[in-house]
Amino acid sequence: TVLKSVLYKVHWCYSSQDRSCGPSTWKDTVSTCGGQNQSPVDLDRQNMQRNKSLGRFTFRGYNIVPPGKWKVVNNGHAVQVNVEGNTIMGYINISGAGLPNTFRALQFHFHWGNATQNGSEHTLDKEQYPMELHIVHINAKYNKIIDAKKDPNGLAVLGFFYQNNDASNSNYNTIVASLKNVSYKGDEVDLASTFRLDSLLPPVQKLSRYYRYRGSLTTPDCKEAVIWTVFEEPIQISQSQYNEFVNTVFFSARGETEMRMQNNFRPPLPLNKRKVYASKDASMSASSSLHFSLAVLSLTVLIDIFI
Repeated sequence: TVLKSVLYKVHWCYSSQDRSCGPSTWKDTVSTCGGQNQSPVDLDRQNMQRNKSLGRFTFRGYNIVPPGKWKVVNNGHAVQVNVEGNTIMGYINISGAGLPNTFRALQFHFHWGNATQNGSEHTLDKEQYPMELHIVHINAKYNKIIDAKKDPNGLAVLGFFYQNNDASNSNYNTIVASLKNVSYKGDEVDLASTFRLDSLLPPVQKLSRYYRYRGSLTTPDCKEAVIWTVFEEPIQISQSQYNEFVNTVFFSARGETEMRMQNNFRPPLPLNKRKVYASKDASMSASSSLHFSLAVLSLTVLIDIFI
């Protein structure tokens, strides 16, 4: 997950820019990127545990047009919208759904692929989606990111997949229109208008279906301070809206050799000893129980053969 690139001065990039500084090398320059609880991961629905206590979120301020301005920024790694300023601290927050506290929304940003390759960071049953949204929240007991990043419960990130189809999603018009104003690294502009944050998301009745695990930021310094929630229901946008992200924005600063911002994702990392939990309403693969049944069946057949 991208916070502000100014917070971390180590040079890093994505493989689409230069393989010599891509994700596979991050651990060599930033040791925390080589930890055991890194993100993203593949969400394998055959190997999850159901946690019935993972119920609905309480979204506060998500359904209201907030006062003030939202700033959209090209930080050289992603397009990010900052939703919290000094005037509206804590205006938008989440709680419930197994979270240990209330978490305030700070910013949201996007990861995407290119014209022929999908670019989500998480995968679902090994399937990569075209694009992924991350809404980054900070534990309400902290005021500074630097403090939150020292706590395994310091941050909560909501992840959403995108699916491309024929119909344009008018709720994305303001963001898509802003992309041309942040084409280059370092560009930032106030969005023409704020809007209900939930207008970007799937219908609220679908938001009780999600997957939960403990992980990290997906960009250096990759601190393992994130409670991850990735939602099952994808957001629908049109192919042409997706193409605006792929074709309008550059990794490079104005005046540098132009390099389109494409494939700005970190590939999935091993789960290691972690578990992924499915919420009360999320779908899980039936094949886990099927595998168990087949194993019992084959054992029964073997017993029959040898008796």
